[in-house]
Amino acid sequence: MRAFAELLDRLSLTSSRNAKLTLVRDHLRETPDPDRGWALAALTGDLSFHAAKPNFIRKAVEARMDPQLFWWSYDYVGDLAETVALVWPRRPGANREPELAEVVEALRTANRAEVQRLIEGWLDAMQEPRERWALLKLMTGALRVGLSARLAKQAAADLGGVDVAEVEELWHALHPPYEDLFAWLEGRSEKPSAEHPGRFRPAMLAQAIDEAVDFARLDPADYSAEWKWDGIRVQLVREAGVRRLYTRTGDDISRTFPDVVDALFEDGVVDGELLILRRGPNGNSVASFAELQQRLNRKVVDAKLMAKYPAGVRAYDLLAEGQEDLRALTFAERRKRLEAFVERQASPRVDLSPLQPFESWPELAGLRADPPPGDPQIAEGVMLKRWDSIYEAGRPKGPWFKWKRDPYLVDAVLMYAQRGHGKRSSFYSDYTFGVWTESEDGRRALTPVGKAYFGFTDEELKQIDKFVRDNTTERFGPVRAVRAEPHAGLVFEVAFEGLQRSGRHRSGVAMRFPRISRIRWDKPPAEADELATLERMLAQMETQ
Repeated sequence: MRAFAELLDRLSLTSSRNAKLTLVRDHLRETPDPDRGWALAALTGDLSFHAAKPNFIRKAVEARMDPQLFWWSYDYVGDLAETVALVWPRRPGANREPELAEVVEALRTANRAEVQRLIEGWLDAMQEPRERWALLKLMTGALRVGLSARLAKQAAADLGGVDVAEVEELWHALHPPYEDLFAWLEGRSEKPSAEHPGRFRPAMLAQAIDEAVDFARLDPADYSAEWKWDGIRVQLVREAGVRRLYTRTGDDISRTFPDVVDALFEDGVVDGELLILRRGPNGNSVASFAELQQRLNRKVVDAKLMAKYPAGVRAYDLLAEGQEDLRALTFAERRKRLEAFVERQASPRVDLSPLQPFESWPELAGLRADPPPGDPQIAEGVMLKRWDSIYEAGRPKGPWFKWKRDPYLVDAVLMYAQRGHGKRSSFYSDYTFGVWTESEDGRRALTPVGKAYFGFTDEELKQIDKFVRDNTTERFGPVRAVRAEPHAGLVFEVAFEGLQRSGRHRSGVAMRFPRISRIRWDKPPAEADELATLERMLAQMETQ
């Protein structure tokens, strides 16, 4: 566990992408099997233990120390694993520190009755808080060290000098601790076969367009345009009787969307957007992302839920047809094949993302700014794809661009703050903000309209954290209520992509992708926006 604990510790304290990549690559090179494979599985999110729950960790520490003292410590630190790692009262006489593989194998076979005993024994055997922290993070699956699954796979690819797309395409045919993968990367065996039915193909992603630079050098005749739909990018696969639905990062969400998985009657791989699609006289219409959220992350999906929120895929691209891989064809050729493929399916669960004709960049800019009524109100902007582009994994510069609509802006008042996780666990970094409402008797009050935890620099985080501590009015567990009065408080300029009606929020509205755009130290809270402003924005969006 020591090497794994050191890796997690250094990753959590490192902000540089290249430095993180180097740390993981060196760990994979220097650590023997199977420990390095289990480390890679943990970093990619492919390692979970159904019997190990945070509640067992809390029970273990409360059995060793005064529970009230623990909860005071937890409230101050803000992270369960870090708190327990620091306060754990070790008992002498414990066995040697376990290796990572020992921990994994024990947790994979343990039942719930055995987990607390295992936790106590391992924590007693570990000498340093860092190792206890790594153990608890491993058990709960909440590493939060600022490393994406793709970057961990990139480190493995670098180990063997291969392209990360090769590793990604193999991934669903591999199983932890990936000894066959490492044998290939180190030149000790042949490459594992990727030819397994229902596999994921690494997704091609778009670059954000730079309006001031890119349009001056690009020819509009070279590009197609289509709406950027507000859903979840997915890959719908049917091969040799195997059906799968993947997210763009390769997560299998087939169980959550069984109605979508069965949409294809012939073999193929469709790249598209997962949306709520409602059948109408003129074809499918797209519902808001709020309705799609009712289907996401569900363990059980019944017929009633599927009927209320009918999901489907709006197809962008065709990566394979039958046994033929189409990724080396141009987008123009793939688009023709896609149109014919979707037409043959004749499925209410799969339709075609329509192309938007344009002849100049100003014409496209007008379309983006003022889309026609109907489905485009659910679009986030437009996508540009070169007609001659092949389907390349990753984010190549030039073939595909995304041109998102300008965000909406409102001024809102900070109302509540909560500690973050990982390296932010000592800072109040999660902020709930509100806007003004007016009662019938003319009194003004704040109502929450959103929550954000990014958009500010590390230095600004320290300043906001100090403001929260200096202006706390109440505490609710890990949450602090902050002074928010017309002449005393902190105003955020909040950027967001859209609004939707919501019965779950007291304000009746929910923001899409809210983030802190600017901190308005200069603005008194009384001058922040009112709920009526958001309601007018929402009404305008609904009539576009």
